[in-house]
Amino acid sequence: MGCNEPEIDDAKPVHKVHLNGFWIDKTEVTNEAFAKFVKATGYKTVAESKPKSRSIPPVPAELLIPYALVFAPPPQSVDKSNHWQWWRRVPGADWQHPEGPNSNLNGRMNHPVVHIAWQDANAYAKWSGKRLPTEAEFEYAARGGLDRCKYSWGQNLKPGGKWQANIWQGEFPSQNTREDGFDGTAPVKSFPPNGFGLFDMSGNVWEWCSDWYRPNYEGAKEVDSNPTGPSDSFDPTEPSVFKRVLKGGSFLCTNQYCSRYMVGARGKGDHKSSSSNVGFRCVK
Repeated sequence: MGCNEPEIDDAKPVHKVHLNGFWIDKTEVTNEAFAKFVKATGYKTVAESKPKSRSIPPVPAELLIPYALVFAPPPQSVDKSNHWQWWRRVPGADWQHPEGPNSNLNGRMNHPVVHIAWQDANAYAKWSGKRLPTEAEFEYAARGGLDRCKYSWGQNLKPGGKWQANIWQGEFPSQNTREDGFDGTAPVKSFPPNGFGLFDMSGNVWEWCSDWYRPNYEGAKEVDSNPTGPSDSFDPTEPSVFKRVLKGGSFLCTNQYCSRYMVGARGKGDHKSSSSNVGFRCVK
């Protein structure tokens, strides 16, 4: 478990893990599946709910409106050190309106559901009689039976010249050449499965895990058995924000900025936030 690639600084030390058997969804949870959950329960996602003021003095009530983060490519090349140059806070963006209130899910019911905060994913998992995967379970499943390979399909990014995942091609974040056939999310099963028959374990959308995030595997045993992650969260870049682990990368990942579609790499996210490139799958 883990990654020794020089550009990945938070997935060390690489260590051995033993896991009991488990089942994992073949695909990311789709809009169709999430719609059934919402219809059955009346559940309202974080992105659809009015935020609470946590500031002093409090934010005026008229400014506390639901919103989510939507990817918005800039018209020209930009400094990649400031991610707010390609993310927008969009009022009315949510899982049913991925780009904002004027968008919808027409033709996208078989795409992974997005704008899902960690608690939304956890609520769906409980309703379905499942749970979110641990980081170790996700990584084991993503490897597809391969031993210490870079990607979930092997060592080469484009075997036979073919893209194996929905990731970014072109100049990030301003120009996506769509060599893999997709500009945003792709329908699940658009790319070949890995050795375990699992789809999109790399690319398409980031996927929530149950573990809290810390910037390394400090304290990992020589052989860790069924690890569930640390007892709390700490990200030195944002010490006051509690984050959960994300795995798999998304359609925005590229070696120019974020090559974390590599199977041993990891991401992180505020457990109370959502965006247009984050979804999930479940295990049992």
